[in-house]
Order: sequence, then C-alpha cells, then structure tokens
Amino acid sequence: MTSDPKYDIAIIGGGLAGLALSIQCVRAGYRTIVFEREKYPFHKVCGEYISLESWNFLEELGVPLSDMHLPVINRLQVSAPNGKYLESPLPLGGFGISRYTLDHLLANIARREGVILMEETKVLNVVYRNNAFVIFSSRGETEATIAAGTYGKRSNLDAKWKRPFTQVKPNKLNHYVGVKYHIETFFPEDMIALHNFENGYCGISRIENNKYCLCYLTTARNLRKSHNDIQAMEKNILQKNPFLEKIFSNARFLYAEPLTVSRISFNRKNQVENHVLMIGDAAGMITPLCGNGMSMALHGSKLAFEEIGQFMKGHITRYEMELQYTQQWEKHFGRRLQAGRLIQRFFGSASLSNFLITTVKPFPKFVAFLIGQTHGKPF
Repeated sequence: MTSDPKYDIAIIGGGLAGLALSIQCVRAGYRTIVFEREKYPFHKVCGEYISLESWNFLEELGVPLSDMHLPVINRLQVSAPNGKYLESPLPLGGFGISRYTLDHLLANIARREGVILMEETKVLNVVYRNNAFVIFSSRGETEATIAAGTYGKRSNLDAKWKRPFTQVKPNKLNHYVGVKYHIETFFPEDMIALHNFENGYCGISRIENNKYCLCYLTTARNLRKSHNDIQAMEKNILQKNPFLEKIFSNARFLYAEPLTVSRISFNRKNQVENHVLMIGDAAGMITPLCGNGMSMALHGSKLAFEEIGQFMKGHITRYEMELQYTQQWEKHFGRRLQAGRLIQRFFGSASLSNFLITTVKPFPKFVAFLIGQTHGKPF
C-alpha cells in the first residue's frame, strides 16, 4: 500500500447517511468517494416520513425543501387490528418526501461539490491495514484513510465480517420483511397513520406530487403462511384491519410490482466494525413505528463527520475518533432505539395492540410522551 491513500474517506452506500456524509466531507476539503450498488434515481423500501428535526440540516446540505411544497405532517393515527384507534398531535411533526426524489437530489449535490460517485458498483470487502483501508469492489481496489459503512439494513459485508446480529437465530427482532408501494388515494395530507395487523404494521403518509407512501413490515412467518404470496397475505392478514381493508380496496397502486426487502433486524449492532464507522441502519435500526430512521441516518452522518474532522486535523487518534463517535451515537439514539423496541412488543401482536390502544386512548399526555421518546431535537 502506498503511504498516502488516494482518498481521505471512502463511503460504502449512497443512501441518506452516505450522501450527507460525503457532502460534508468534500466541503471540508477531504477527497471523498462513495460506492453505490444502484443507479440514481431509484426506489427504496422506506417509510418516507422525516421528522422536522432534519429540516434545517437538509437545507444546509443544499436540498431546497422550502421551495418543494412538501406535505407537513403533524398528526398521528394508530389503529389496532380490531379497528379501534387513537389520534394524537405530533409535537415536532415531520414532512413527506420519497427516497427516489431525496436521494437523487443529494446525489446531484454531492457530484456538483466534487464527490466521486461510483454507481452500479458492489463492494466485496473492506480491509484495514497499515493505518488505512483497501476497498475491494467490482471496479477494483481503492485506498482510503477512513472508511464509513452507510449501506443500510443488511449487506454482504455484514455476513463477511460475521457481525453479531447476523449470527443470531431468527427471532422476534431480526426476521422481518418490508414491502412498499406508492399509491394515489384520499387521505389527510397532514397525518401519518400506523395500522396494526397480526405480526406487523403498515404506515401511510403523503409524499410529493399528491402521492402516498404505503409501507408495511411483517414477519417472514406471515409470508410463509401465505405460501410466499404477497397479495394473498395482504388480503388474508393485513385487510382484517378495517382501515387497511379500505386503503387496499380504494387506492390506485402506482408500481407494477411491490418493492420488498427481507431479513430486517432490529437487534443491537456495533457502531464501529473493523475500524469502519457505521452510520444509519448499518449502525442500528429503529423500529419503523418511530418513523425516524431517515432522521437518524442524517443526524448520524453529522456526528460521524465531527469526529472525522477532529481525526483528519490530527487533534485525536483513530481510537479516540471511534470511541467518541460510538459515545455520541449512543447518547443521541440509544434511548430512542430502546423506546422503539419496547413499543414494538405491543405492536405486531393483535391482542397486545388492541389492549394498548384501548388502555392509553383516554390519556393523551401519555400518548404524547411515548411519541416524544422516539423523536429527537433539531440538529
């Protein structure tokens, strides 16, 4: 290996965390490369609701949110499988935007700022040696001083590195399937709804251009029970909830096929793996009930960038960078993930979610408190 790697930072994964980090790094004068398996723009399985805590940060990156007439979402509706429901104001609220649009905008900003964006490139391995990294990809080898893993929920690298969460037997926290559609329907544009069904829940909220994101999470077992037929599962399991029955019956579906992702894990993950800084879902995934995975990815990129800057300027060692990033991540997100896991236990069980909604409905302050546990502050 040469003594001076070609790049200061190599970022594996060009989603929200990766693109946001790349823009911050290149603006600070660091030679930055991003590896992305797909070609922009493309759709992703994602709830597509972003807490308003991220608004200012995205505008600072160069996303013209104020000019985009995006739906602002400030009400939450939650229903149990039996049709009982509660509604609550969202104290901070959020806005709706598709990943197709947002990732594409960020990718264009990154390119314009001077990030080397390697689309349609698969990273096969990342090796740390001689105080730097070699990234082995479908395009060859690349050297960098720092590497960040921002590749989302699960990657071939997780298995290659034998990350602990990949070694856990299938259980209630690690064996989910995600399904997403874009639809046209009649639904309040200022509301996000989470509708429970047996072993899962489905969210609906408005995005740009009068479209809605309809995204649900369920167990792999539910799909197997339906002979791996998504439509049969939707009809026989999801639509037992009267709210979902109405949505699926009346909506106009805009994709030819649903978008799916499997083997989603909410088990704990390490924020640093083989000296690679993990950001976004690669660092720890929040249950979608909390609607905040996108905000956490963006905020995580800012936390990582602050430590990277200190290291690149020679103010701290690599060990200190890794330790401080882990501590900051835990400080900002640890409690949120815990709250998400706890609430998740009630949702996805028909009897427990029926019970919870009936029990907490008369206590709006407690409902607001629960919601508050899963949202952060503007950063």
